Amino acid sequence: MTDTCLLVIMFWTELIAVCCIVLSGCVFSCIVCLSYIFSMMLCLGLQPMGSERVEMRKRQMQVHQEAAASVLQTQHGMGNTPTNASNACCFCWCCCCSCSCLTVRAEDERIKKNTYERRAEEIANCDDSPKPILEDAMTWTMSFERLMKSSAGRGCFRQFLRTEFSEENMMFWLACEELKKETNKTVVEDKVRQIYKDFISILSPKEVSLDSRVRDVINKNMLEPTSHTFEDAQQQIYTLMQRDSYPRYMNSTAYAELLQDLAEQPPATEP
Repeated sequence: MTDTCLLVIMFWTELIAVCCIVLSGCVFSCIVCLSYIFSMMLCLGLQPMGSERVEMRKRQMQVHQEAAASVLQTQHGMGNTPTNASNACCFCWCCCCSCSCLTVRAEDERIKKNTYERRAEEIANCDDSPKPILEDAMTWTMSFERLMKSSAGRGCFRQFLRTEFSEENMMFWLACEELKKETNKTVVEDKVRQIYKDFISILSPKEVSLDSRVRDVINKNMLEPTSHTFEDAQQQIYTLMQRDSYPRYMNSTAYAELLQDLAEQPPATEP
């Protein structure tokens, strides 16, 4: 008789849990819990629980209730949660669906990635680079090093690379330069992983062209990431731009038109 009463109590507790899950928008967990309640109803009609199973179920119920209280308290503090928001799957003790804590972790990774990408765009966006002056632009023909040392020169050169569908070379080089300035170990490791994902991985649409030797070096360096993990790769991409893209830019109509536009601009007047 005691076992039967306990089953009835647990049945109604599970039913309340299902109602809470419905309010939180977890459809999959609702299905799981409804299936579980159906099993409980079968147990009610067919067999009583032994003492060991009762104790195990008590412990499970205690874990469910603590998790439910924690999730509901969090939702109460944050206000109403949209139906398409992360669901509180911690009600589901079978762990067959994504737990909300994993969803939060994934959200943190997404925010971190987006922050890094925005930072990279701020650093390397050629549209935001300073406008060149004629005297500076004319010196770019002297050497590729002179061009790359000029912020305006890097911006104009990147615009040219974009027309040749090789802008990723400049983006990778700039990302490596930014990485070298970082001293925080945790930030360095995050940036190294992101640079690898964006420019080294063969699955990336922005993959840069590197030979097998340099890729082997990178793979070894990835075991202990530092601010110089991509030093060999950066040098190879720098050489590639110097030998391939730089001469074409110097002989391009884009560079000639830039010099012409700068030469036609009226001189700046003294205030």
